[in-house]
Amino acid sequence: MAGEAPLARLRIGVAATYAAQGFGYASAVTALPGMKSKVGIDDATVSLTVLLGCVTAAGGSVLAEWVSTRRSSRVALLLGLSVQVLALPLLALSPSMVAFVAAFGIYGLGLGMVDASSNIQGVLVQHKAGRPVMSTFFAAYTGAAIAGALSMSQLAHLGSQTGAVTGLLVAAAAIAGAVALSRGWLVTSGAVTFGAGHPAPAKAPLPTRGIWLFGMMVAVAFVADSAVSTWSTVYLHDTLAAGAVLAPLGYAAYQVAILATRLGGDRLVGRTGRGPMVAVSVAIGIAGLVIVALTHNATGAVAGFALVGVGVGTLVPLTFSAAGELAPARVDEVISRINIFNYAGAVLGAVTLGLLSSGPGLGPAFIVPAVLLVPALVLARRFDHPAGRVQVVLPVPSPAVEPQA
Repeated sequence: MAGEAPLARLRIGVAATYAAQGFGYASAVTALPGMKSKVGIDDATVSLTVLLGCVTAAGGSVLAEWVSTRRSSRVALLLGLSVQVLALPLLALSPSMVAFVAAFGIYGLGLGMVDASSNIQGVLVQHKAGRPVMSTFFAAYTGAAIAGALSMSQLAHLGSQTGAVTGLLVAAAAIAGAVALSRGWLVTSGAVTFGAGHPAPAKAPLPTRGIWLFGMMVAVAFVADSAVSTWSTVYLHDTLAAGAVLAPLGYAAYQVAILATRLGGDRLVGRTGRGPMVAVSVAIGIAGLVIVALTHNATGAVAGFALVGVGVGTLVPLTFSAAGELAPARVDEVISRINIFNYAGAVLGAVTLGLLSSGPGLGPAFIVPAVLLVPALVLARRFDHPAGRVQVVLPVPSPAVEPQA
């Protein structure tokens, strides 16, 4: 399309939006302890605020679909990032509980818009590239999230409240910088072509069954992610009696494994195909959860959390990658709707393990996400053929050749 940036710049521009999302989210959640003391709220209010953020994020995903289908995913993405640039300072400077909760709700709206529209952009760039690139985009998110958490850790030396406020303002500035960089380096069209360059039918029906299938894959991945993110440190510290130094290493090992898997994911999937890679990596993730559930050793649990990162780190980008081929002419709607499932999975993972922790305990509770990941093994083949059938390319007839005399 005339006026669109070259492919290399599109990849940089989209990667920058993934990185902005990761840095901003990590800053927001790690600022919660400082903001808790600043505005005078308790743990229950923080939990309800995060839940509100998930609800408004789901609404943001719906809004991203509406904007993308009427304008473009580029507009939806820039709008979502701009909402975050507004919301993070409001969050940082909140003078009361009501203002804090309202600001977090606004931030959640922007978060959902960016989640959905950045994945749409990632799918479009992948189709333009003609090779896997989604894992690299998610690696940009993960790497930036780690950087955001480390940044907040360093800013904590200014004091809990001052560090939280400063960190949120730094995140807003970083996102504003990503907007300035990427606004001219995003995909401006939504049409996807396959085969010999023929566009998919403009009125193709929405693949409801495929949306539910891949949506559930996203949901179970985020159940596992939320379980590890929310409860790994608590499990290591309270149940396995790990010290203050060792307890956070479960989550750290998990994130490092995700980053490593995503950095090499595109190259691996180009060699193996999506299906085999999903099957192997998810099997490793399930094994990791089982190890966590059965081990009574902190070091073993940390290793188990790292293995879980392999499964989650692979499943999420490959699911969105496959989903982008369900209905190429309606990729905006498909990706936006599948994106909603990630918030359901995140809430389910945190709440389910929390409820089970008072019964059988946190250790056995990690079996739940392991069981939920099993269907990904069964359905791995669908990742190579998202529409449920093998696409057959008919040979082009060769011109008739005159027989030799």
